Amino acid sequence: GAVVGRQSKVGPYAYLRPGTVIGDGCRVGDFVELKNALVGNGTKISHLTYVGDAELGEEINIGCGVVFVNYNGKQKFRTKVGDRAFIGCNTNLVSPVNVGEGAYIAAGATVTKDIPADALCIARAREVIKPGWAKGRYK
Repeated sequence: GAVVGRQSKVGPYAYLRPGTVIGDGCRVGDFVELKNALVGNGTKISHLTYVGDAELGEEINIGCGVVFVNYNGKQKFRTKVGDRAFIGCNTNLVSPVNVGEGAYIAAGATVTKDIPADALCIARAREVIKPGWAKGRYK
């Protein structure tokens, strides 16, 4: 089973799988799935997020739609996130990676390398806009 700390709140339809330990004063949003995860005190995990095989420090903010990508088809890997880190919405953390204390990951990033403490990570491609490209394409 899972363990939930004092004064922690777990949203509706959250799925707490075996091996999950949630610290005190945490918030777990709607439709979050936690598997074999250790969640430090005061950490917030927003809706529609998957955290598998991870160690999360204290006072972390995880935006909505974040995925801890922990399986490559053969092996499962762990990710560690340091205290007071910020992980923006729709980020993919491709395990194994370590996110340092106080690091900030911009929304939409795909992270495949360790991020040092207090660093900013922006890992997404620039958008390409091709005017007129779609005109008449779907008839």
